[in-house]
Amino acid sequence: MWILDGGGLACAAYTDPMATVAPTVVRLTRGYVRVAGPDAPDFLERMLSNEVQSLDTGSAQQALLLTPKGRIVAPLRVVRESDEAFLLITEAELAEPVAGTLMRARFAARCEISTDQLHGYLHLADPGRGVRVDDYRIDAWETWEDGELEAAGADELEPLRIEAGTPAWGRELDGTVLPAEAGLDETHISFTKGCYPGQEPVARLHFRGHPNRSLRRLQVADAKPGDEIVFEGKVVGRVTSAVPGNALGYVRREVPEDVVLRIGAAEARLH
Repeated sequence: MWILDGGGLACAAYTDPMATVAPTVVRLTRGYVRVAGPDAPDFLERMLSNEVQSLDTGSAQQALLLTPKGRIVAPLRVVRESDEAFLLITEAELAEPVAGTLMRARFAARCEISTDQLHGYLHLADPGRGVRVDDYRIDAWETWEDGELEAAGADELEPLRIEAGTPAWGRELDGTVLPAEAGLDETHISFTKGCYPGQEPVARLHFRGHPNRSLRRLQVADAKPGDEIVFEGKVVGRVTSAVPGNALGYVRREVPEDVVLRIGAAEARLH
């Protein structure tokens, strides 16, 4: 189990769930796209995989921007800033692709699309602003600031992210990954909203099939990204992220839950 200790993380065998978490701020590498105008709510509802038009001001929703074939352009956290303005939070390298994709699809929609230069932070004590996030299974709030704050590096969050099973762009997510493979159909997609690019293949897989592999958390003493996951002498997956004791990787669907796997010389088990 990982606990927060001052400005960093430490490993402990047991943590009192009522213990106070020390105030900590971690720097995030984020990209920001602002969509604003009278048609912004309707436009984003037609472009994104989750319901955003019904968001209250100040609230947020996870969503995906997809290709027509259901591949991921970018994972997003959509924040409604006002009746006619939304901030799309994504990874830094994805801000321009998101803005470009939306610009090409805007046509006659009355909204402006722009990228913003802001600084992102994750607060492990309530800062009284920003939005709450569940990516690390701890109390955490994300803010975006005009100026820089004193903060720890994002690597501090890696053990928490892996233990929570949250996929990251460039590790578990890229343009070849299907949303259902990474479990994003449970958190980033509405199956009751209207049409959006990529809806048909996403819905078809959800209602009529299943992915051939899925993102899993593994208990393993030692592993590194790219390592093969082996079951009965056959490669059934690869590690995508790892810290001592835990790893994430895509594993074939047919692998039983309770078997012993191998990653290099180490034994591994599925959580």
